[in-house]
Amino acid sequence: MRFLFISVLILLFTSCETKQEDKAVDYPTHFELTKGQETATYEQVIEFYMHLAKEFPEINIQTRGKTDSGNPLHMVTFNRDGNFNFQKIGENKTIILINNGIHPGESDGIDATMVLYRDLAIGKIKAPENTVLVTIPVYNIGGALNRNTSTRANQNGPIEYGFRGNALNYDLNRDFIKSDTKNARTFAEIFHLVNPDIFIDNHVSNGADYQYTLTHLFTQHDKLGGELGNYLHTQMMPALEKSLSDAKWDITPYVNVFNEVPEKGFSQFMDYPRYSTGYTTLWNTLGMMVETHMLKPYKQRVEGTYHLMHKMIDIAEKDGEKIKQLRENARSRHLDWKHYPVTWQIDTIKSSTINFKGFEADTILSEITGLPRLKYDRNRPFTKAIDYQNYFIPSDSVEIPKAYIIKKGWSKAIALLELNKIKYSTFINDTVLSVESYTIGDYKTRKNAYEGHYSHYNTQIIRNSKKISFSEGDLVIPTDQIGIRYLIETLEPQATDSFFNWNFFDVILQQKESFSPYVFEDIALKILKKDTSLREGFLQKKETDTIFANNWYEQLDWIYKRSKYYEPAHLHYPVYRVLKNSSIDLESLTN
Repeated sequence: MRFLFISVLILLFTSCETKQEDKAVDYPTHFELTKGQETATYEQVIEFYMHLAKEFPEINIQTRGKTDSGNPLHMVTFNRDGNFNFQKIGENKTIILINNGIHPGESDGIDATMVLYRDLAIGKIKAPENTVLVTIPVYNIGGALNRNTSTRANQNGPIEYGFRGNALNYDLNRDFIKSDTKNARTFAEIFHLVNPDIFIDNHVSNGADYQYTLTHLFTQHDKLGGELGNYLHTQMMPALEKSLSDAKWDITPYVNVFNEVPEKGFSQFMDYPRYSTGYTTLWNTLGMMVETHMLKPYKQRVEGTYHLMHKMIDIAEKDGEKIKQLRENARSRHLDWKHYPVTWQIDTIKSSTINFKGFEADTILSEITGLPRLKYDRNRPFTKAIDYQNYFIPSDSVEIPKAYIIKKGWSKAIALLELNKIKYSTFINDTVLSVESYTIGDYKTRKNAYEGHYSHYNTQIIRNSKKISFSEGDLVIPTDQIGIRYLIETLEPQATDSFFNWNFFDVILQQKESFSPYVFEDIALKILKKDTSLREGFLQKKETDTIFANNWYEQLDWIYKRSKYYEPAHLHYPVYRVLKNSSIDLESLTN
């Protein structure tokens, strides 16, 4: 009798598995039809999801906004309850947002997510009860439509794929904070609608050879900070690593090297807000990039990405309540902050040790150049303890103001503040206020174009207290709001990805008025005769600065820039700070 009962159970289980396989055959992906050799085209991807949405009430597909290609972005949601109202979903369910095809040549996530959604829908894997999946199936549509077989010179498959640049040739994973593209602006709309607890961006790596198929690039935990950063670093990341290892999918941190052997040690990649996870972190979302290894077979990479996302769903199911509570706590943690880090550096005192599975490499002479080159030997695998620098400390910080003030004419910056749900009020009447003002003291500019910009770096400011005239309609932006990190990262000019460093305010760097030397010579002489302090400073500089003493134009310019004739707008940063100890009653002045 017992034998009969067990036999019936085996038959039922086998029958259930067979039915699931049959269902999978009914909804095959292009990746599966080509035995893991090819990735789906953009049209095939959208057609696949539309078919699933038609057949399964747990899946919903909708268009959200435009891209530079002229095509809309799609958003596909899996919720076993069939509820797709995000104002309700986020109250009691954990939301994972998966971004695919930001670099369409790195197509692993596109195919893996298609298989994952299908398997959830047909019951091949158990649908999560308390977790909702949202995916942007192909983010860089323009790049996906630009198919080729050769631009990924270092990559082992698929046979054909998309191009890294979008329809306007932007790298979309450098565009999140500056939002030059329609893609990035539509992403912001989706992100704020969905408000994900966990964000996954699927990529393919480069830089070195090693044994792993999977590497992870979690957002930098010190930068995320607080209880959220601690949870990411000490619980979520180890849990994902262990679960994948138990499933025979070893994973290691992203191998952040270029033309160097990993066993020398490497540092964690710092994801500034230009990158997807750096941007999503500003709203306390737990973010990670998946970086599969470019030299592993395509089928293996897609399967690894699939398993990683499946394991992340398990973590969301187990820790969902904890994650949501940590995020809720983080909404008000800024109330305890006095300063905010705007630049970071590696902590050279603290680091981690990882047992890294790599391949031995030799330095040999190149047959092309005759010079030394690096060559890995896959017949010589190793496991070595290596140094991993994954702790960062602030290198500069700013005192957090009570509010920022920006004049209404700066429309590009204001449009992005609005897109990112930043709250503000406006002055009811014209007014004059004593505020903290910045002068740009120094900055460096890239010599080569970078993502449509000649961006700035190493920006230094001079603080001043000034009386500034403001007009009716100028914006007053309080820092006491959920978007405080976005505000500071964009409006503080020293911040790595500030609007200033991305050239939003470059017009202030150009002097609009100047002087004719033959006229100003006489004016300058009168100024020096009248202002003894200025004259003493001028004479002292001539004595101590040989170059200055031998340059007549620099001398006139020095006097000009210290006279009433010098325009106040030059180098004057047009975003103002109301400090927390200020007595200004902003509420009475704004609507």
